[in-house]
Amino acid sequence: MNTLLPAAIVGSLPKPSWLSEPEKLWSPWKLHGDELRQGKLDAQTLAAHDQSRAGLDIISDGEQTRQHFVTTFIEHLGGVDFDRRETVRIRDRYDASVPTVVGAVSREESVFAADAKRLRAETDQPIKWALPGPMTMIDTLFDDHYRSREQLAWEFATILNQEARDLQAAGVDIIQIDEPAFNVFFDELKDWGVAALERATEGLNCETAVHICYGYGIKANTDWKATLGAEWRQYEQSFPLLQQSSIDIVSLESHNSRVPVEVIELLRGKKVMLGAIDVASDTIETPEEVATTLRSALPFVDADKLYASANCGMAPLSRRVARDKMVALADGAELLRAELT
Repeated sequence: MNTLLPAAIVGSLPKPSWLSEPEKLWSPWKLHGDELRQGKLDAQTLAAHDQSRAGLDIISDGEQTRQHFVTTFIEHLGGVDFDRRETVRIRDRYDASVPTVVGAVSREESVFAADAKRLRAETDQPIKWALPGPMTMIDTLFDDHYRSREQLAWEFATILNQEARDLQAAGVDIIQIDEPAFNVFFDELKDWGVAALERATEGLNCETAVHICYGYGIKANTDWKATLGAEWRQYEQSFPLLQQSSIDIVSLESHNSRVPVEVIELLRGKKVMLGAIDVASDTIETPEEVATTLRSALPFVDADKLYASANCGMAPLSRRVARDKMVALADGAELLRAELT
C-alpha cells in the first residue's frame, strides 16, 4: 500500500432493503435459495461500488453475504449444533441464545474464498477481508465438548488459518481478525489470546490486521460504554502484547470515544487503523473532524503507518448515512494527506 493515509471501513455495511430489514443488526434474510445466493453477491458488488465511489482506498465485501460477523462462519463448520441452543452471557454484556459445540470442530471447505474471488474480480484496488477471532468465536457458543475455552480457541485458530490461506490465494491483500473480546477477557488475552491470534495468521504473506473495539452502535454496547468512566484504557492491556506480535496492523476505536489517544504509543512500529468515524451516531462527520481525529494520532504513530477507518462496522446504520460517512472518511484523509505532502 503506497498511498499515504489509506482509508478503509472496518467491515460491515448496511444491506439493501430487498436483502434484509434495514437499520437492524443481524436481520433475517428476505430471500431464499438461489435468489438469496445471487442477492448476497449483488449486494457485495453494490458495497464494493459504494466504497470505491466514496473514495476509499481499500475495498471490503461489506460483509454482505453474512447475517452475523461470527456465526455465519461457524455455520459452515462441523461439530456445532445450531438446533441445540443455550443462553450465555456475551462478553459479560448481554444474554444471547447460542448454538452448542457437540463434537470436534472442523472445516471441510473454505467458507468465504468464492466470495473473495468475486470481490477480487470487481476491483483493481487492494481488498480486505474480515474473519472472527478465536476468542470472540468461543464467546458466542456453548461448549459441551471440549469444555475448555482455551482448547476450543486453539481449534478455531487452526481452522481460521486454513480459511485465511484460502482467502490469500483468492487475492485478498489484508486479512483482518476481529477480536472485540480482547477488550474484556484480559487474563485470557495474556495467557493465550494473542498466541491464538498469531496461530490464525501463521504463514501468511499478505498483510494481517486485528480489529479491537467497543462494539457496534447498539444499546447493549452504548450502555456498557457508559459504565467505563472518563477514560477507556482497556487497550493498555492488549497493545503492548500486540506490539510484540507478528500482526501488521492494529485497528482501534477513537472518534467520540474516551480512549486516550496516547495509548497508540504502545503500538509504536506497527501500522494503526484509526477509527475516525462514530458508528453509534447518524451525525455525519465533516472532513475536518476526520482530519482532526487522524492528526491527533500523529505524535504517536508515523504518518506512513496510519490508516483512516471507522470505529466498528456500520451495519445498523441506513445506507445513506453509511455512504455519507464513507465520503467524509475519504475526504478527511485527503485533507490531512494534502497537509503532509
